[in-house]
Parts: sequence; structure tokens; C-alpha cells
Amino acid sequence: MVYLFLAEGFEDMEAVVPFDLMKRAGIDVKTVGIGGKTVKSAHGLAVTADISENEADLGKAEAFVFPGGWPGAKNLKNSKIVNDAITFALHNDIIIGAICASPGYVLSGTGALEGKRYTCFPGFEAGEGIYTAGKLEIDGKLVTASGPVFAEDFALALVSEIKGSLDGIEEFSE
Repeated sequence: MVYLFLAEGFEDMEAVVPFDLMKRAGIDVKTVGIGGKTVKSAHGLAVTADISENEADLGKAEAFVFPGGWPGAKNLKNSKIVNDAITFALHNDIIIGAICASPGYVLSGTGALEGKRYTCFPGFEAGEGIYTAGKLEIDGKLVTASGPVFAEDFALALVSEIKGSLDGIEEFSE
């Protein structure tokens, strides 16, 4: 199970592209609404999440994914379940995926970046970890990308890390 967290102000592409490609790869993905099941993106797209934050069972997760966007990243950072998920991931060797503002903002101060290479949207660098300014970084169980233009690269990296390969992904099928 992969939990993809959605908070008010999330970046559309950074949530929808990973969700779509993980589903196409046969991965069980659930969107988690922070603050309610209906969440609006940074561009006003209203999405009804699969579950609310109170329904998430962290013990069933093999990965947690945090889209960026503003104020989406700020709203993720202020969420208890998000902080619990990050702590749980670190203690249980679970994949953390974060893109855009989320690597440097949401993960900052949690221990997730300690000694790790990461990237994020310029201006959201954390004062920890090894910021590379690359488009995509994979360091152990941490997958980060710098912004919406790299949402597909981010999604494919998540699929590969979760499944161990890209076998079975059909990017352009129904």
C-alpha cells in the first residue's frame, strides 16, 4: 500500500502523475485527504481522496508520497499524520517520496534528510542533508524531485523503487 497525501494547495501534476503511473504499474495506492476527504489543489482542482487522514493505517504502508505545491507543503508540514508517517517510515525502512517544496520543507527537521542526497524546488532547501539541485535523487529509501516538470521522472522512480523494476508499467494503456 502506498499512501499519497493530499493537503489544500497541493501541486496538481505532482500528485496526479505519480498516482496514475503507480496505478498503471499495479501498485495499491490510496490518496489521503488532510483536513477532509475533498481537497483543492493549488490550481483549484477539487479531488475526493480515497480516505481521510483518520483512516490511514501506517502499518500497512510500503511508501509515503508527499506532493509539493504551496500552501500544500505547508499544510502537510502542519499535519500530525504526515509527521507520524515520516517518523514511522524512518523507523521501519519505508520509502519516502517527496517532490518540489516537500523535500526541503515537509521533511526538514524530521531526520529524513540526515546524511542523504536530495533535491527540491529552488528556495526550499533545508539546512540539512546534501542538497544537489538535480532533477531527481534516490538515496536509499528517499526519492526526491525538484518540481512539477519532473513529475513523471519522480513517478517512474517511485514505481521502480517500490516494485524493484518498471516491469508491468503501461504508460499509454487504458
